[in-house]
Order: sequence, then structure tokens, then C-alpha cells
Amino acid sequence: MYRTLTVITLFLLTTISGVSAASLRVDGGAYPAITDSPAASTGLQNIYIVHDLDGVSLTYTASSASATVTWQSYGVRGASYPEEVNPADISQSGAEHSLTAPKGDTGYIITENGKPYYFWLTDYSAHPFTITALHEAPDQDCDRAFIATEGSAERIIYYGINGRSYTLDRDITVSYTTLVPDIDNFRYTSAEEHRSLEYISDNTFNVPAPLCDTYFHMAGDRFLRTWGMEQQITSSLFTTRSVAAESKAMQTTRDSENEIRSDEDLGGSAPAEITFSAIVSDAAVFTEWQFATDPEFIDIVTRFNELETVHTFRDMGTTYVRFVAADASGTCEYYSDTYTVNIGQSRLQCPNAFSPGASEGVNDEWKVSYQSIVSFECYIFNRWGKKMAEFHDPSQGWDGKQGGKLVPAGVYYYVIKAKGSDGKQYNLSGDINIVRSKRR
Repeated sequence: MYRTLTVITLFLLTTISGVSAASLRVDGGAYPAITDSPAASTGLQNIYIVHDLDGVSLTYTASSASATVTWQSYGVRGASYPEEVNPADISQSGAEHSLTAPKGDTGYIITENGKPYYFWLTDYSAHPFTITALHEAPDQDCDRAFIATEGSAERIIYYGINGRSYTLDRDITVSYTTLVPDIDNFRYTSAEEHRSLEYISDNTFNVPAPLCDTYFHMAGDRFLRTWGMEQQITSSLFTTRSVAAESKAMQTTRDSENEIRSDEDLGGSAPAEITFSAIVSDAAVFTEWQFATDPEFIDIVTRFNELETVHTFRDMGTTYVRFVAADASGTCEYYSDTYTVNIGQSRLQCPNAFSPGASEGVNDEWKVSYQSIVSFECYIFNRWGKKMAEFHDPSQGWDGKQGGKLVPAGVYYYVIKAKGSDGKQYNLSGDINIVRSKRR
């Protein structure tokens, strides 16, 4: 976390007990000094960044003209190993103590009446941002884009009072276009991606790989930005190879009150119709829905190359489904989560009585209770063998009517031929008793 100031006078945060706050002023230089507020762990009050040291001086204002002020500097070993600043480089005018020709990339300790003040001075001209071009690096990764740079934006290091090194964030901004999933509309849309880099090491940086061909734009760094000299660089066209996808499975529901339900997310009672859909990023050339008998997909029994496929599961057991996508070379791949489809064993039960017309909506239709029935035929006869009804869907039933009129109460007969998802054959027959209420 840093803070940029464009004023020359910079106030130290430490105060001397019983007197007003002391201050440090950075004078000279073609551009105003920038100050950062470092983390408390550094032990520093401030970090000052100057464009260069030409004509720069540091002026410390003590609490009084009679205060005793000493100057020391330190380097990579920390403030425990200070060196005295040459007294000849320090001048005093009243309460002001000025250091001419300070050293850059150096820590300073100003001690007033035994109270130390710590700060670091960075010479930006020793670490300038000089990047002039961006290129696609020869070696690429499926998940990261590697960009080579011409020029430098090296790490700027400063040291806390304990000798620990810290990085001065350059805030080099990188922007490019990628694709993001629009889940509500189930599609990919373009979006701008923005990244901030502290520095660039070995003339290469990497960011999450874009999902479409794009140009990379770099702006840097924050110091030049503050001084009104920010550099803008645009790369040549970057060709994506990264593959991403989104998938979903939607099962067609049946509004059958007599079908036995299950707790399965997918599957349950056969036949189960499920629509598998996917969307893919630009680099995806190979796409495939895979259906297997094992979760490791060693035994793949069915493959579909379409992004959307509708499949009806009729056989009892478990099927594992996933979506796979890859780029043209087959190097970058995507695998979806596995969808598990469980089809339960078949069940078929037949009631032996109902009461059509006795109380509307209550037991007024004869229906079987079923699960995973994949073929079905039902015929209903009266006692003389006359067919009263016929249907071929187990969700349907008989309302006790023929020709639109209720048949007389009494005994009727059903004959059913059906097949379950588990291969079980049903050949059922039995009585159906139509009863009427005594009041009726």
C-alpha cells in the first residue's frame, strides 16, 4: 500500500514529547518528490522517491534551534550498522538542518535529542522504467500467458531498520481482452482484464492466459505517472491457446403423481431424458461429451461431439458423463466435473379398487404405481370380455368411463405387459373393483 504526494514538504509521523512535530523537506530536483507510507514492520516513517539526485537536498526542521540533531545512514545490513554522515555535508540555519548531495537508495537516521527518525531515500534514475516493446514469449503455458519485454522495469528494493528487504511497488498496469462466462445466458462474452505488476524480472512477465486473441497494453510506472511521463506500450497480436468451458445437465421432469420418486440429482426413474449442454472459449477445436461405466472413464461407451446433446437413460445402473475440450494441438485441455446418472430398479404395483364419481378428486382414477418402466401396455375389460380402456403410458389411468359415461359398479379386469429398466418383464392381471358410496 502506498500513497503519492506531489508537494515538496513531507511531514514525519513521529513527534517529540512536549514539542511540535518535526518535519523533513525535500528541496531541489526537476520533479517533486514522492512519498510512500511503508508498513509498520519496516520501522520506517517514510520512503521518499526522487526522480534523480541532481540538485536535491534534505532539510530537517527540529523542534527548536537548540535541539541536538545528528545524521546517520544505513544500507542492506539495517539501522543496527549505521554510518555517520559527513558533518561537512550538513548545514544549520536556526532549527533547520540541511543535507546537501544525499545518497540515493540509502536509509537515513535523524536523531533529535535522543529520538530517532528513520526514512529511506530512493533514486529513481538508478531504476528507470525503460520498456519499449512487448512480444509473445516463445514458451507458453495453457494457463498463463508469458510476455517478453524490451527494456527494463527491475525490482526496486529498500531495507527496513532490521535489514529486511522490501519491494517498492511500481504499479505497472497490464490490460488485455479475455472471455468470461455469462451463466445466465449461457455464453462467453468479452471483458477487459487488468493486472498490476510490482516489477518485471528477467524481461518477462506472465498473467492468466486470455481466452481469446488479444493485444497486451502496458502503462508504467506509477512514478512516471505522477511526474506526467507515463509510458504506453502495446504488443503484437497474442494468439490464445488456453481452453475453458462451462457445462450443465438439465433433466426433463414428468408431472406424474403415480411415478415413484427418488432422491437422485440426475436419473431416478427411467426413462430419464437429460440435456447436456456446454459453451467453450475460442481456442477449443475438439469437443466431446463422454459417457462411461466407471468414474475414471476407462470404459467410455458413448461419445457425442456436439456442444449440446439429449440422451435418454433407459437401463438400470450408473452412468458417468463429462465434457472434454481441447485446442487444435491437443496440448491444452479442459475436463468438466463428472455428472453421475443413477437409474433405479423397476417397480410396478396395481390397485384393486377405486371409486369414480363418488368424490371428485379422491380415488376417482385407477392408476398403477411405478418406477423405471420403459415399455407399458394396459388393457381393461368387463366381466364379459369387452374392452373398457387401453393405454400405453404408465402415467395414464382409467377414469371408470366408457363413451364418456361412468360404467356400473362391479368387478373389472386388467391385463398388463411391461418391461423395466433392469430388464424385468411384467405380465400382470387382476381384478379392479369399482365401488360407489352408499349415499350415492
